[in-house]
Amino acid sequence: MENTTHKMTMENLNQFQAWLVSEERGAGTIQKYLRDLAGFSAWLGGRGIEKETVAGWKEHLLENGYKPVTVNSMLAAVNTYCRFAGLCIKVKFLRIQKKLFQEESRNLKKEEYERLVVAAKGVGKERLSLLLETIGATGIRVSEVKYITIEALRDGKAEISLKGKIRTILLPGKLCRKLLKYARKQKIASGEIFITKSGKGLSRKQIWAEMKAICKKAGVEASKVFPHNLRHLFARIYYKVTRDVAKLADLLGHSSIETTRIYLLSTGEEHARQLEGLGLVR
Repeated sequence: MENTTHKMTMENLNQFQAWLVSEERGAGTIQKYLRDLAGFSAWLGGRGIEKETVAGWKEHLLENGYKPVTVNSMLAAVNTYCRFAGLCIKVKFLRIQKKLFQEESRNLKKEEYERLVVAAKGVGKERLSLLLETIGATGIRVSEVKYITIEALRDGKAEISLKGKIRTILLPGKLCRKLLKYARKQKIASGEIFITKSGKGLSRKQIWAEMKAICKKAGVEASKVFPHNLRHLFARIYYKVTRDVAKLADLLGHSSIETTRIYLLSTGEEHARQLEGLGLVR
């Protein structure tokens, strides 16, 4: 395909989506790529994709106040599409200094997590309460909830397959007992535990919405409440107990320990205390 004539069409996007699925990209990643590409396509206004137009998109995002990390994530979608389309175009990402600490507004504390679990159960949402505990106690991704099955609970472990990799996670005995008891009550004899009334697995969107709905009841800021933050909480607590980042990376399914280290960032408040503790100011 010629760089100067290639235009993004709905047919191209549908083919791109099918290609991403064949590449075993996660559902969340696919949705984000398509959303970002829709924005890029609207901005192009019918123009062809060239190095200059992609660079212009990058400048447009910066001028409109998008954070560098967001700009890079949106450029990743465009670069991946260009690779799929056979275009020799790859715009450089913005260089961002590594974060030393996590924003306090996104740091979910253990006591806040516990309040969410109690609040969900208190309003009659037992399934949500157990789902929070399941993600919190195992560190699985929201897309991996489907692997928590009756069979896995009886076996005490779940085999998770994602992006061509298979990993085994052990399930705490207490969690298994609670989930099996719930399954008996719901008359779930086999397969997934977390299902809708129609028997389908819970979607990412539904899980997200149900979590957000109990924030006020639990007295926890909504900015802290989303499935992936439970995974971060698991990582921080596990590392605090074991100090084994390599094993934690295996548990989380990370191919790079550097990715795992991001999960272990302290908050700005903790970082400030550490600096004060150095005793370098008289």
